[in-house]
Amino acid sequence: MKTVRQLLEVKGHQVLTISPDATAREAMKRMAEHNVGALIVVENGKPIGIVSERDFARKMFLLEKPPRDILVKDVMSAPVIYVRPDQTNEECMALMTDKRVRHLPVMEGDRLIGVISIGDLVKDTISEQQFIIRQLENYIMS
Repeated sequence: MKTVRQLLEVKGHQVLTISPDATAREAMKRMAEHNVGALIVVENGKPIGIVSERDFARKMFLLEKPPRDILVKDVMSAPVIYVRPDQTNEECMALMTDKRVRHLPVMEGDRLIGVISIGDLVKDTISEQQFIIRQLENYIMS
C-alpha cells in the first residue's frame, strides 16, 4: 500500500492556491491555465477552503451574477477536508467517496505540502495492478 507521501514524491508538491477575495473569473482562469480542477483557498498562509470546477458549476448560477462579480469565498467548499502524508491510497479513496470530493489537500502539521486528486489515486492503483499482472505473467511463463 502506497502512502500519500510516496504519491507526492512521484507527482510533486506543487500546490495552486488562491485568495478568498479573488473573483471566480480569476480562479477559473488560473485553473484553465494550469489544467487543474481545483484550487486551495488560502488566507494568512492557512487553507480555509477549496474551490473546484464542481463548485462553479453548482453554485455560481444560483448567485445570478457574472463571474467577475462573484468572489471565491462565495462559492468555495469549507471546511477543508485534508489528509496527512502517512495515510494510504485506500484511506484517501474511502475519504473521497464518503465526503464526495475529488481533491484532497495534504497537510503536514500546519503546512500545506501538496494536493492529490482522485485521478492521481486511480492512476497509481492502475499502475500497481499492471505491475502485479506483469509479475504474475513472468511467474507463469518461467
